[in-house]
Amino acid sequence: MTKRTPPYSPEVRARAVRMVLDHQSEHASQWAAINSIAAKIGCSGETLRNWIRQSERDKGLQGGPSTDERERIKALERENRELRQANEILRKASAYFAMAELDRPFKR
Repeated sequence: MTKRTPPYSPEVRARAVRMVLDHQSEHASQWAAINSIAAKIGCSGETLRNWIRQSERDKGLQGGPSTDERERIKALERENRELRQANEILRKASAYFAMAELDRPFKR
C-alpha cells in the first residue's frame, strides 16, 4: 500500500483557510467567500469548506476529532488490523500442528 500525497500542501491549505476567515465579511456569506477563494487557488468549494471545518475542529470551535486524534485513530485501526491478521495466522498454524501431532504414531 503506497502513501498518497495530497495535491495541496499544508501551507496552501492553511493560507486558504486564513483567507476565507479574513475576507468573510466582504462577502454575503461564508459560502460565497469559500467559492471566491476556492476559484483563486484552484480547488472546489467543498474541499475548502472541509479544510475550514477541520481547522475549526483543531481549534476546538466545533465538535469532532481533531487532526491529531484522526491520525491516532487511523494508526490504532491499522495496528488492530495487523494484530487480527497475525492472530489468524497463528490460529491456523496451531490447528495445522495439532493435526500433525494427532497423525503421528504414539511412542511407548
